[in-house]
Amino acid sequence: MKYAVVILDGAAGWPLDDLMGATTLGAAQTPILDLLASRGAIGIARTVPEGMEPSSSAACTSILGFDPKANYVGRGAIEAAAQGIKLAEDEVAMRLNTLTLEDGKMRSYAGGHIATPDSRAIVARLGELLNDDVFTFYPGSAYRHILVVKGHPEVLDLGYTPPHDISDKSIDGHLPRGKGDELLLRLMDRAHEALKDDPTNARLLAEEELPITDIWPFWPGAAPAGLRGFSEVRDGLRGAMTSGVDLLHGLAELFGFEWLDLPGVTDGLDNNFAGQADGALARLDDDSADLVVIHVEAPDEMGHAGDIEKKCYAIECIDRDIMTRLFSYGRKHALDNGGEGFRLLAMPDHYTPIATKTHEGEPVPFLLWGDGIEPNGATAYNEEAAGATGLALDPAGYEVMDLLLG
Repeated sequence: MKYAVVILDGAAGWPLDDLMGATTLGAAQTPILDLLASRGAIGIARTVPEGMEPSSSAACTSILGFDPKANYVGRGAIEAAAQGIKLAEDEVAMRLNTLTLEDGKMRSYAGGHIATPDSRAIVARLGELLNDDVFTFYPGSAYRHILVVKGHPEVLDLGYTPPHDISDKSIDGHLPRGKGDELLLRLMDRAHEALKDDPTNARLLAEEELPITDIWPFWPGAAPAGLRGFSEVRDGLRGAMTSGVDLLHGLAELFGFEWLDLPGVTDGLDNNFAGQADGALARLDDDSADLVVIHVEAPDEMGHAGDIEKKCYAIECIDRDIMTRLFSYGRKHALDNGGEGFRLLAMPDHYTPIATKTHEGEPVPFLLWGDGIEPNGATAYNEEAAGATGLALDPAGYEVMDLLLG
């Protein structure tokens, strides 16, 4: 049996007046997802346990079949693993956003979705100016970078607000807070001053693009220990993964999935959707993997932007360019066609409603289709239809992997 998992990051949402009461997932034109829902089973799963922040780190850990509480790793450490950063016992890795503040408000948590070469140049220069015995800057991709803090474990216990939670809002009360917060606050002030005369910023301003005015450290994590790999806990099943974000790359490293570095895979609408599906299915075809994970970030980014039309379009791209290919593959390799068998799981990791532009932790709709999956009465794939079937994995959403593998 071969398996595929599609994570439609942030695709779930709330009903919108602009869509006559539909959600973006319900309003998007998704004929393949709807067909699979009618031929398979849909339900809801709580991917973010009560009390945990509704971030993709917990939610995607659940989808991969691991209890995110028992296997907790701070997100900064997960993303550091994607870059091959080995943390010492006295080091903490933090996500570091390059962003734009204006008049004390969060103008853009992503610095206008700055291009990776520009953002890397800015962070590299900050490293030249600010790296010392305590801080080390590691350039990443787009607006997402890593800050390693040495010798100050107190940063693990500070209060943080993810910048995407306060889009267009005042940052008052949202800076790092708690005992020892002055360490990070001083660094943020120093970076703010350094960014004023940054040459890349000067060019962005000349081109009428948003400049990077500030850095924002959050999501700390220490070096993980005691994690068991996917293959170990799943009787030798070999997994492979593709995504446009470092978080999923880090999860792949920590849980022993092969990382698929495919051309054109990004976190936005310019993503090579078809290339992700083709590259993943190639690993099933050549028998180098038993299960592939295709993670698509675009719906989440459009949810954070509050863009209804583009979020619907991102979901439609997944349906047209990814789900179509998986459906064809599944039919070709079905047991009743003499194949080895195929099963598919598709689901968001969390909600990213247009109304809030941030993550919400309620149970998400999941879809199972393939050999041995019996239909449970749905005719479409959306939040309401999934809730109506009565199939619910709550609180143990990580058991969705058990349903897929059977």
